[in-house]
Amino acid sequence: QVQLVASGGGLVQPGGSLRLSCAVSGFSLGYYTVGWFRQAPGKEREGVSCSSSDDRTTYYKESVKGRFTISRDNIKNTVYLQMNSLKPEDTGVYYCAADRLFTVQAMCDLSPGMDYWGKGTLVTVSS
Repeated sequence: QVQLVASGGGLVQPGGSLRLSCAVSGFSLGYYTVGWFRQAPGKEREGVSCSSSDDRTTYYKESVKGRFTISRDNIKNTVYLQMNSLKPEDTGVYYCAADRLFTVQAMCDLSPGMDYWGKGTLVTVSS
């Protein structure tokens, strides 16, 4: 059974850090393009960061460049999103996803037909 379980969200003050994790079961993460997405209240879901299966190609939304880092541990079958210098506009529900064939750009552009989505974890940046 395929599962993607995101965790690590919470309430953090502006300037703080959080590390999100997405634990995958049911398939081997190393063959998949992976990504993190977020949906703020009243807004559409958007791609935050995506990484190719070999980790050679990554994409970051412009507003998170230099602050967020995507990584994976193929032994633990887990994807991470390290988020530093958090801002109130980073608030939202964060989702992880994986696809066998998508390029990094296609994934972060939210192309239809994503193989797997995880349930989200809420990140709230507020003082």
